[in-house]
Amino acid sequence: MRYCVVGGGFSGAIVARHLAEKGRQVLLIDERAHPGGNCHTERDASTGVMVHRYGPHIFHTADRRAWDYVRRFGTFHPYINRVKAVSQGKIYTLPISLLTINQFFGTTMGPAEARRFIAGKADRTITEPRNFEEQALSMIGPDLYRAFFYGYTRKQWGIEPAELPASILKRLPVRFSYDDNYFTHPWQGIPEAGYTAVIRNILSVPGLEIRLGARFEDIEEPFAHVFYTGPLDRFFGFRNGRLGYRTLDFERFEGEGDYQGTAVMNYCDETTPWTRISEHRHFAPWENITSGRTVCFKEFSRLSGRNDIPYYPIRLVDEKKMLGEYLSMARATAGVSFLGRLGTYRYLDMDVTVSEALSACDLINQTLESGQQLPAFFTDLTA
Repeated sequence: MRYCVVGGGFSGAIVARHLAEKGRQVLLIDERAHPGGNCHTERDASTGVMVHRYGPHIFHTADRRAWDYVRRFGTFHPYINRVKAVSQGKIYTLPISLLTINQFFGTTMGPAEARRFIAGKADRTITEPRNFEEQALSMIGPDLYRAFFYGYTRKQWGIEPAELPASILKRLPVRFSYDDNYFTHPWQGIPEAGYTAVIRNILSVPGLEIRLGARFEDIEEPFAHVFYTGPLDRFFGFRNGRLGYRTLDFERFEGEGDYQGTAVMNYCDETTPWTRISEHRHFAPWENITSGRTVCFKEFSRLSGRNDIPYYPIRLVDEKKMLGEYLSMARATAGVSFLGRLGTYRYLDMDVTVSEALSACDLINQTLESGQQLPAFFTDLTA
């Protein structure tokens, strides 16, 4: 019997190729008409711009193995994500940096002075932040929090920031320099031909059949083992309920020339219904597009419904309880392993997805060679 991989994103593609390279016969299925998952890129028919169809994706990592792996299958150009933000009628640089601080407060402080200034704004009574809001107030104080995080977070998550875990904000840096690189990883880039081309190259290996537009639920073939990167709750028919996700709606519009002068513009005020606008010509500066039609997308966040594409796991109290039940069911189910963002119900950057899939391949080798049963999960989900 051959092996089945469900889902054609990075997780599924890497595992499917690995199995095929080891001489296993593999069927990879994806219910979309294209591989690549939410990283899917394609040429916009109207403007000719390479579009990140499900929102912008910048590959950034500190894992040399992951970086070397993706570059085997496509040329990656260096790319620095420089995000701008509209707040209270003015434009600032994000993440919060020395430039943002001086712009916002109308000052000309240096690094040491700004550090002392922000320390004076921070709420020192909060020694152990219990939620997102307390984390922000303890780091930057109420003024910057209200300007850049409160409204945006409410739009993005649909709840009060005080109901979100503090860990979400720990991913957002505050810099006392003029460094406007949104990420800090040593390797950052975007593939020249797009992510879908990279994943198609990963999948180009003998012994691997790709079946697009197919649902796993409709496949009757028996398999030696299934590697499932779809939604964890869906595998079990939503038996214990549906895990909570946020989804995104995209409002496409075109313009002439350069619309906003940057790739990503965040809209922090709650009165603006969208969270950001992405102008996709700026994600491929090597194409040197300076004229012609441009294409942009406004992003709107809302609770994911039954027929929506799930993006961000909510992981509030109810979801954690339900997740525990599904994890127990998964561990008790033989013949299937769960991977990736949806299969493990976690928010994962692309590089982490790649790193975990490569580590899973290592464990697959060890397990199959020893004749043992493959685990339900290849990473510790209790952390």
